[in-house]
Amino acid sequence: MSEKAKTSRKNGAGDGAATVIKKYANRRLYNTATSSYVTLDFLSDMVKSGEDFVVYDAKSGDDITHSVLTQIIFEEESKGQNLLPIEFLRQLIKFYGDSLQSFLPAYLEMSMNSFSQNQEDIRERMRTAFGSAPGYKMFEDSVKKNMELYGQAMKMFSPVGGMYTSPGAPASTPTQGSASDDGDIHELKAQLAALQTQLDKLEKKGG
Repeated sequence: MSEKAKTSRKNGAGDGAATVIKKYANRRLYNTATSSYVTLDFLSDMVKSGEDFVVYDAKSGDDITHSVLTQIIFEEESKGQNLLPIEFLRQLIKFYGDSLQSFLPAYLEMSMNSFSQNQEDIRERMRTAFGSAPGYKMFEDSVKKNMELYGQAMKMFSPVGGMYTSPGAPASTPTQGSASDDGDIHELKAQLAALQTQLDKLEKKGG
C-alpha cells in the first residue's frame, strides 16, 4: 500500500467506508478525510492500493466518480501506458447505442474480476511459461470461461424487438431478431480473434 493511501486510511473514514473526494469548479480535488487537496495521481495510487473512494461535485452534490475514474485512465493512456488496445477501443465505441450496450458493462466487470482474482496464478504461469511453452492457453482458458458465464447470463433474457426482458417475464418466440443475435455473436468472436492477436504479440515479446 502506498504512503499516500496509508495516510488517507489513517485520517479517513476507514473501516471499509469510502473516502469522500469533492471536486470544485476550478477542477481541484479535495480529500475530506485528510482536509487537503489531492491530484489524479493521488487517486490513482488509492485505486492501486485498494482504497475505495467516491467523488462528488462540490456544487451540485452529484456523484461523478465514473467520470473521474475515466479521466484517470485517460491520463494514464496519455503517458504512453497504452493498456487499452486500439482495436478494443474501436469495438467498445461500436457498442454505444447497440442493443447489447446494457449487458457489456456487466460482462467487462465480470471478466476483469475474474482476471484480478486469478492474477497471482497468471503471474506465476507467465514466469514459467514464456521461453519454454506457449503462454496463450492460460489466457484462452480464461476467456472461454468468461464467455461461458456470459452465455449463461444471456440465456436468462429473451429477445423482444431488439430489447431484453427481465427473468420471469413472458418469453417470446424467436423472430427476425435472431439474425441480429447471430451478428452480435460474430462480433464477439471477432473481438476474441483480436484478443488472440494481441496475445500472440505478447508471446513474441516475451520470447
